[in-house]
Amino acid sequence: MLHFRACLLAFITLATCVSAQEGNAKIEAKLDTIIKKLDASQGTLNEVAKAVKPAPAPAAAPAAASSPADASLKSDIETVQLNLNYVWMVATGALVFVMQAGFAMVELGFARAKNSINIIMKNFLDFCISAIVFLFIGFGLMFGTSAGGWIGTDSFWISNHPADDKMWAFWFFQVVFAGTACTIVSGAMAERTKFVGYLIYAALLAAIVYPLGGHWCWGSFGGAFGVGGEKGWLEAMGFVDFAGSTVVHGCGGACALAGILVVGARHGRFAKDGTPRLIAGHNIPLAALGVFILWFGWFGFNAGSTLVGNGTIGRIAVNTTIAPAAAALSAMISMWFVQGRPDVGITLNGSLGGAVGVTACCANISPASAFIVGLIAGIITTVATIALERMQIDDAVGAVPVHLCNGWWGTLSVALFNMDGFDAHKLGVQALGTFSVTLTAFTVCFGIFKLVDKMVGLRASDNEQIDGLDFAEHAANAYPDFQTTEQA
Repeated sequence: MLHFRACLLAFITLATCVSAQEGNAKIEAKLDTIIKKLDASQGTLNEVAKAVKPAPAPAAAPAAASSPADASLKSDIETVQLNLNYVWMVATGALVFVMQAGFAMVELGFARAKNSINIIMKNFLDFCISAIVFLFIGFGLMFGTSAGGWIGTDSFWISNHPADDKMWAFWFFQVVFAGTACTIVSGAMAERTKFVGYLIYAALLAAIVYPLGGHWCWGSFGGAFGVGGEKGWLEAMGFVDFAGSTVVHGCGGACALAGILVVGARHGRFAKDGTPRLIAGHNIPLAALGVFILWFGWFGFNAGSTLVGNGTIGRIAVNTTIAPAAAALSAMISMWFVQGRPDVGITLNGSLGGAVGVTACCANISPASAFIVGLIAGIITTVATIALERMQIDDAVGAVPVHLCNGWWGTLSVALFNMDGFDAHKLGVQALGTFSVTLTAFTVCFGIFKLVDKMVGLRASDNEQIDGLDFAEHAANAYPDFQTTEQA
């Protein structure tokens, strides 16, 4: 509009000049009238423009408060997740319980037929005893209110919790771990240990020895379930043992080493000059079945240690597959290289060594790293087995190489293969933790076995070993249709 008016004024000026030259007064009067009308029209247009000018955009309205329906939906989702977590703990705890059968089958297969009933009795009763003493003593020492990060001081009697308390699922998941640590020793000391002496040891390990190291490393874990909540001294330093390479397997392996040092080698295992003699197991297929059962249970052992049912369990299960597989191959190949033929026993134990090795680090390493952890674990199993034999230490099933040596290796692997990067300080903490727990377990159990040996006797006599512990301890025969002793 302003441009049009300027043009018009220019035209009027020109016209005015023309009219002045021609002296036409009427034209000037006409033009003045037009200009006045245009001014009036311009004013009207300005007022109209103001009237239709868009109002400024209002400020963003605050977000509407969540409706009661949204809040209810969120609450329902959280409730479902919590219930899923409890189901996950109980289900995976049941898988770990099945590992008791795996340990029994491995020990049965690697031992002689004349000791079968004794082996079944030990593997069955050590869990029964562990469950009772862990209920009354062990759980409180492990997860109760901490005394300076060293030991729990309460939660010894948990029967006053309501029926739907979340603590029950947590207790169940923990008791099967205690049973696992306990039964590791049975295989190492097989075929020459008195039954009563073994049961006394089982009670003391589940009540005191295992909970002690467990509190140092996992003491705060019960806080989310209504018990304790303070960190043990190793946990406070940053020590990580996700599913128990040290807390469970290292502890069990250390106690196994203490036991076989106190009880001595089986009758006839070594010649007078120290030359080792082979004592063949009576059923290797049964031992292989036991390894399969253990591997199956290990998926619950490792993935269940998340204590929650979420997406993290997938990679843990993958790592628990890759490491034992790689370890079985490397153990077989390494022993093949040493003795010129593949050995079934070391192959089976190699896979278990790989499972132990990945137990501590399965949640913070990649599958590629799990492959390396497994390869080295298999070699460790082979080398440690040969070393124990040359030192005339009789480990009937290879529990020390599998559980103690690979417990150390797996715990150090937490720092060595951490996906967030290597940290030398972290490696130092891991080393301090695994050797502190296992050295303590070894020392305490060595004292326990010495005390048991003095009080009730720990070692079966040579005649009892020749006859078989099934006859000597239980007056029974697992295979009545077959001769199972060296004596006719």
